Amino acid sequence: MSAAESTRTDPRHSDRTRPELTVVVPAFDEEGRLGPTLDAIRGYLEDRGSSWELIVVDDGSTDRTAEIAAATAVADPRVRLLSSGQNRGKGHALRLGVLASTGRRVLITDADLAAPIDDLELLDKALTDGHAAAVGSRAHPGARIGTHQHRLRELLGRCGNFLIRAVAVPGIRDTQCGFKLFDGDRARAAFAASRIDGWGIDVEILQYFRRRGWPLAEVPVRWSHQEGSKVRPFDYARVLAELAALKARSLRRTDLVVALLFLALSVGLYWGRWESPGGRYLPDSLQDQNQWEWFFAVTADNVRHLHNPLFTTLQNVPDGVNLMANTAMLGLSVPLAPVTWLLGPAVALNVAMTAGLAATATAWYWLIVKRLMPGDGVRDGVRNRAAAAVGAALAAFAPPMVSHAHAHPNFVVLFMIPLIIDRALRLCTGSERPLRDGLFLGLFCTYQIFLGEEPLLLAALGMLLFALAYAVVRRDMARAALRPLLKGLGVALAVCVSLTLFPLYWQFFGPQSYKSVLHGDNAGNSPLALLSFAERSLAGSEKTADALSQNPTEQNAFYGWPLVALAFAIVVRLWEQALVKALAFTAVAAAFLSLGPEFRIPLTDVVWPGPWKLLAGRPLFESVIESRVAMICAPVLGMLVALALSRLLAPSCRGMTRYAGAAAVALALLPIVPAPLRAVDRAPVPEFIAAGTWKKYVDTAAGESLVPVPLPDPAVAEALHWQTTADLGFRVPGGYFNGPWGPDRIGIYGASPRNTSNLLRDVRSSGRAPLITDAWRAAAREDLRYWKAGALVLAPQRHDTELRATVDALLGRPAKWVDGVWVWDLHRGR
Repeated sequence: MSAAESTRTDPRHSDRTRPELTVVVPAFDEEGRLGPTLDAIRGYLEDRGSSWELIVVDDGSTDRTAEIAAATAVADPRVRLLSSGQNRGKGHALRLGVLASTGRRVLITDADLAAPIDDLELLDKALTDGHAAAVGSRAHPGARIGTHQHRLRELLGRCGNFLIRAVAVPGIRDTQCGFKLFDGDRARAAFAASRIDGWGIDVEILQYFRRRGWPLAEVPVRWSHQEGSKVRPFDYARVLAELAALKARSLRRTDLVVALLFLALSVGLYWGRWESPGGRYLPDSLQDQNQWEWFFAVTADNVRHLHNPLFTTLQNVPDGVNLMANTAMLGLSVPLAPVTWLLGPAVALNVAMTAGLAATATAWYWLIVKRLMPGDGVRDGVRNRAAAAVGAALAAFAPPMVSHAHAHPNFVVLFMIPLIIDRALRLCTGSERPLRDGLFLGLFCTYQIFLGEEPLLLAALGMLLFALAYAVVRRDMARAALRPLLKGLGVALAVCVSLTLFPLYWQFFGPQSYKSVLHGDNAGNSPLALLSFAERSLAGSEKTADALSQNPTEQNAFYGWPLVALAFAIVVRLWEQALVKALAFTAVAAAFLSLGPEFRIPLTDVVWPGPWKLLAGRPLFESVIESRVAMICAPVLGMLVALALSRLLAPSCRGMTRYAGAAAVALALLPIVPAPLRAVDRAPVPEFIAAGTWKKYVDTAAGESLVPVPLPDPAVAEALHWQTTADLGFRVPGGYFNGPWGPDRIGIYGASPRNTSNLLRDVRSSGRAPLITDAWRAAAREDLRYWKAGALVLAPQRHDTELRATVDALLGRPAKWVDGVWVWDLHRGR
């Protein structure tokens, strides 16, 4: 039985005996002012005329506070003293006092009366007007501050209140003013359910009222700072900590189980690497695992030495690499720098991809539950969290996501995208505070830029497609949403641009920046790719997937014909819903855009122009691999499946319809269940590198570089692993990154080609050592000077005999075998 119920049934609390008002005063070591405070409250209540009671809660005081309150209680039976026995905090004291109250209305006020008791009339009016609680506010327009706090304390208070509003109680400017009036029964119910013993009790109670739809009013009051306040400047941080703990305790067990299930799925997917993160390699990542581990290592090194995190010269000597113009994922590689320092970049990358994929699934689950649940304007929405979990799993573990899970954390760690979508939907659904929502949207987009710009662009494209379709279907809602949406987007743009102006300037105009990246004339999907199965899917075929994709990391469609058929059936069955129509349009439009500027009709020689032709070459879109647009379909399909499952799991759906529908969903999803990613033992790092022997041959203080033979490039980038093993002790020419080429600064993969790097690459590929002429030797001398080479190093590999003969001829002397590699020391006879 709740406290509210007990006050209604207890005969001692009949309507005739219940006072109109209960005043609760928590007190801890307040002997210096408690007496005058109680006299002021009693005098005001006497003049007011209605029935009242006054409860003083001694929170384990060590002075005469309890004696003063007890003396007042002896003199006036309407005054009661409660004691907690020990100091437990303001929250515990208020809970004792409110639960002991009997008044129809309950006022809580601090013992210092910083807000004068006379302002009770303002709060009382708000309850008379129909509100369930009136919150005294120092920040609301109309509030008057008599005596200000110290400027630092006031600043910290404002910052704390801002964070509290953002995290817990949006719309209430001042949650911590100790002057609040409540409907008595509702107050007792709220405090009975409360758990916080400290200063965060105010926020917990206001949250309780909000969750139950009980209206709150924020009322401006007079307020003056009183010396001896028990609130310390950093107590706002404690409030946030208490709220975080409360949030953790309030999590549904089902939600926690779903999140853990997603984490287990992610760990299972990457289990081949978790067996030995530093010693295992995902072969289907091609050279991307080496590249990403290098990105995490160089970012951690820049953070440790306070170097520019947007640039490095460890690759591509002497020109360097623009890290902002590459997918360095500073939003993760910087926070994970301590993990990289302690456990190495292989572990840091594993943590980022495993936890990031699980977080992405959890974020989609949260969005589906929040936005597709009944009451959010979506009829017949997701009623069952199991349905939402299946939809989120499809969104995060769909075949294209698993394909990118080999090598592209920027396309796997997408947990910000659902948060961005939710914030945009707030603006579209009658946001009361578009400026605040626009601010958070801008902050979310800013962080996503440092996680991955291309996924943000694709998410924006998907949201635009959905918005256009929904606006056509629901023009009334579109008209109502237009103004707050535009206002919020303007704020978001201003915030995002101001925070990313310098990094984006560096990306597009800084050293080693480029204009666009060449991906070939047509990197779109074949229509068959949308209906086929990916290599890592349960029903997948490596041969089929390879024939329909650029490589194992770019299998960007491959949803399988059963899932496509299921989606079509869901759309037909739920076509009356505006949401379903918009989702269907989004999926179909994204699928067609992913076909590229032109595509061939399967089994024919007929080539049709694709809709991507309208975007190809446009700013931002010119660097997008168009087949990736099909990834937009993953969350859309997840939402459609969640909607269908919610119908099937509803109590109204019984018999064969439920079982046949559930079987259809299972049969559509089973073929695309992902298998764990293949992992193999990693190629060992030569002892020459691992033991540090290279230090005898490369004078790093003079800026010399170590030149691997052949130079590292996107096809073979094992030298990047050498660097991370050597704690980035040496620099290398060439490399695997995006950089400029030619006078037009067109983006390419790897360094701008030079004579010697081209020669060695051709020998590696062909296995033929060419006849070396004096012109080749002169070009090699020039290239080695340009690279500031200290030594050339050739590890055992395919065609290493031909490579060694070529370098011998270029330098005019043979190599020396040192600690497992062939070495040409350039300090002699340079």
